[in-house]
Amino acid sequence: MSRSGLASRLYRGDAGLRIIPRRKLWFGICGSLVLLAILSFVIQGFTLGIEFKGGNEFQVPTSIGTMQRAEEAMHAALEGETTPDGPAEVVSGQQVGDATYLFRTSPLEQAQATEVRTALASDLGLSADKISDNRVSAAWGAQVTQRALLGLVVFLVLVTGYLVLRFELRMAIAAVIGLMLDLVLTAGVYSAVGFEVTPSTIVGFLTILGFALYDTVVVFDKIQENTRGITGGSTQTYAEASNLALNQTLMRSINTSVVALLPVGGLLFIGAGLLGAGTLKDLGLVLFVGMGAAFFSSIFLSTPLLVTLKEREPRIRTHTQRVLTRRAGGGRDTSTTRRPARQPGQVRQAAEQSAEATGEDAPVPATDTSALAAAAPKVGARPSGKRSGGARGGRSGGGSRPGGKRR
Repeated sequence: MSRSGLASRLYRGDAGLRIIPRRKLWFGICGSLVLLAILSFVIQGFTLGIEFKGGNEFQVPTSIGTMQRAEEAMHAALEGETTPDGPAEVVSGQQVGDATYLFRTSPLEQAQATEVRTALASDLGLSADKISDNRVSAAWGAQVTQRALLGLVVFLVLVTGYLVLRFELRMAIAAVIGLMLDLVLTAGVYSAVGFEVTPSTIVGFLTILGFALYDTVVVFDKIQENTRGITGGSTQTYAEASNLALNQTLMRSINTSVVALLPVGGLLFIGAGLLGAGTLKDLGLVLFVGMGAAFFSSIFLSTPLLVTLKEREPRIRTHTQRVLTRRAGGGRDTSTTRRPARQPGQVRQAAEQSAEATGEDAPVPATDTSALAAAAPKVGARPSGKRSGGARGGRSGGGSRPGGKRR
């Protein structure tokens, strides 16, 4: 592998990727993704599972033949049955393991469920006791949702407290906002795909919370190391130190994400897609999208947002201006080195370069008249330096006597 290649430079931590200087671009991308997720919530909505909206489950043995035959018999058995929300229908159907087909329907009364089971068994040539049915109340799903939301709130409070104690308040705010982006993007993809929201989905959302914070804490720890005592020097700004920390930890974040996504991808694409394990697809999709979004949010949102918040501190702002002013002066420390006065155009150009580097409107001095005023002789002051011999010889009252001493 070439030492000058991107992969090699990533492993050494000196890729020099300009992530922080382009933070406005990342903020715009994050905002666009959040807008798309919200549009998916409004237009597509969520397909709630039977655990959240109530309904009936019918389990049919796979010995009757194909899934298509069982589904056609299920539709025929429901024909003519009505519910308070309209005609009864099959909400979902999937194979569970090797022995059972599972069908979920609209909520049915007990008498209706018995009729449907009898008709289904007759159509498939089975005895009624070979088909089982269960009624699921929506109250159970509401209870699961309340407990999940309570767990999320408790988790956010504990994590925020830890981050404040371990790092600082601004780091905690940036990490939590990145975590919320992760949840919103995962929910948006889940809504757009149209998978059913099941208890496994809720478990998956709670699982990705810890992974989402892991990457962020790793990056923030390196930022804290790089910026410790940074205001005591004048060679590097807080934004530059943070960008360096991102480059130094980027390969670690990539490796961690890839190692985590490989088994989850196998669970989603092989387990649910190829092998037909439908009970795994909701959990696999949440974990796969959530882990990928966690990597994105920790690198392109949490850290740039932290730098933006830190640059609002007067101490960091003053330090940044001092570093940029020192660079504009040719790399010499203006507090200890006397420099010749620059022309007004040079002063204005240096100030404009500093303003461009910080992204703010820095004041630009019109002229540098202080140095010129200090160098100008005062009225009535004697000329500096020794007098020349010609000046002595031209004194009034006669010249000096040859060989004599001055009196």
